[in-house]
Amino acid sequence: MKKVITIAREFGAGGGEIGRRVAKELGIEFYDKDIILRTALANSKLDPELVRKWDERVPKSFGFAQSLFDFYNKPLDEELWQAQRDAIRKMANHENCVIVGRNSEYILREFDHCLHVFAHAGFHWRVNRMSAMMPGVPISQVEKDVRDAERSRKKSCEYYTKQIYGDARNYDLTINTEKLGIDKAVEMVLDAAKLI
Repeated sequence: MKKVITIAREFGAGGGEIGRRVAKELGIEFYDKDIILRTALANSKLDPELVRKWDERVPKSFGFAQSLFDFYNKPLDEELWQAQRDAIRKMANHENCVIVGRNSEYILREFDHCLHVFAHAGFHWRVNRMSAMMPGVPISQVEKDVRDAERSRKKSCEYYTKQIYGDARNYDLTINTEKLGIDKAVEMVLDAAKLI
């Protein structure tokens, strides 16, 4: 039976690291940023660089031409969302994998063979963790980056899914990595994955 694990995360909470380690432990594929390339390849009209630019974001200003439906084209954001959704569903239908972010828990909500995880932690813990990964970057810049990434993810979630970002009801397992640590989080996801 197929096994798919989706990991949504607050920026800096370690969701990507958890996902990589779980995938390695289970011997299955891991997808994060590479979903961007799959999205572009799934739709011949989309440029990979354009897809990367809008990754996990809602365009700030759609512009007159993009904001209106015309008789022939969907707005750019709808094309990107549809292509990403198609790529994620195709992966979930064809292979065992761990997928980080991109509203994958929502996209795969009807799939029985999925475990949906949300990793979160306190703001200062996440800032300190990210700061340790970016030596030489002023803490004020790291704080801004964390806030900006978080704002983008919340907007993307609410815009495309009409759900509240981080709402525990959207997940099978939520993990506070600040309190439990990354190692324990990996262990918990692996234990929960045995049930799907």
